Amino acid sequence: MRPPVRVGVFGLLGSGNLGNDGSLEAVLGYLRAEHPEASVDALCGGPEVVTARYGIPATRLHWYRGEYRTASRAGAIAGKGLGKLVDVVRTAAWVRRHDVVIVPGMGVLEATLPLRPWGFPYSLFLLCASGRLFGTKVALVGVGAGPIGNRLTRGLVRRSARLAAYRSYRDAQSRDALREMGVDTARDGVYPDLAFALPTPRADASLSPPGPVCVGVMDFHGGDDDRARAEEIHRRYLDGTTRFVRALVEDGRPVRLLTGDECDRSVVAAILEAVDSPLVTAAEATSLADLMKETAAADTVVATRYHNLVCALKAGTPTLALSYAAKSDALMDRMGLAAYCHPAREVDADRLLEQFRALEKRSAELRRTLAERNLVAARQLQDQFTALTTALFPTTDHAQARTRQETP
Repeated sequence: MRPPVRVGVFGLLGSGNLGNDGSLEAVLGYLRAEHPEASVDALCGGPEVVTARYGIPATRLHWYRGEYRTASRAGAIAGKGLGKLVDVVRTAAWVRRHDVVIVPGMGVLEATLPLRPWGFPYSLFLLCASGRLFGTKVALVGVGAGPIGNRLTRGLVRRSARLAAYRSYRDAQSRDALREMGVDTARDGVYPDLAFALPTPRADASLSPPGPVCVGVMDFHGGDDDRARAEEIHRRYLDGTTRFVRALVEDGRPVRLLTGDECDRSVVAAILEAVDSPLVTAAEATSLADLMKETAAADTVVATRYHNLVCALKAGTPTLALSYAAKSDALMDRMGLAAYCHPAREVDADRLLEQFRALEKRSAELRRTLAERNLVAARQLQDQFTALTTALFPTTDHAQARTRQETP
């Protein structure tokens, strides 16, 4: 009898970003359905959270625990430097123990948010180089990519992508960005975001209209190329979003504030203090499933974070995007709502309110459109998982799994 396939999952998982964890949950669902005999563990940012939430063994991604804190003292700088060397050995040893390593979704090949080359890009390069060295198949599944200005970051991303055994993307722009970096993407597929494979919550039929307006906020300071004006971008974003929430309250609309990462809580606190109304409340979501339930109960959603948008669209709720990157525009276009995007860098509360009212006038029509687009997304993601099985797993293993599932 052949031993079970050893599968690793890799990334900034369990670190407070609900979108990243939702991508992991979708891949784990695929593995449990299609390859139930596989042995699965993780190398990730928050191993304790991943083990507690998903029931798989997990190892800390970085040897140095202060990896993502700014190092100003000599001891911290030395610790980070030593950690980079230790992580070469740790990553290689972990990869060597696996037949397959999956990087589930996430924007691992982009720099739409501030990013240092020696941070995650370096970790991803270690992973992919170790996979090539030891013959472990590394799969970048449904990932996001984009143009990268920093030369070193771009070089690490390009080399990582070239070393991977399998690549697929969550939108065509991501594939185009890799091709422009010099990666051969001719055989790479484009599929909907992995979170569209998660179960869709049912709307609570007991709720009577009007429902709340969900406003998904973000601790937004621009992208990697915006560091010089990061605070200005943040002030504009916060001021415009706050004015929009205040206008909704003045119309008597209940507002539910959503987050997608732990760092977003400061924005929620600032809006609650500025508006100071019982009509404004904050959700305590700890997963994408929680976010989907919130958005399913809403009349309308206005959101910034990419996976807040995914949750709202997946739930079938008319949605307006405060767009901070091409990936948001591409997602809205895919789901038939391209006209309802507003720039997060230049939030104009008056213009946003106009777009919001236009969106609500077409609510019934847009709900039908979203229902149709979600059916298409489900079929496309099934194709994604079929392609992944073909690329990564022995045919006999897949056939045996299918036989077990179909045997009464």
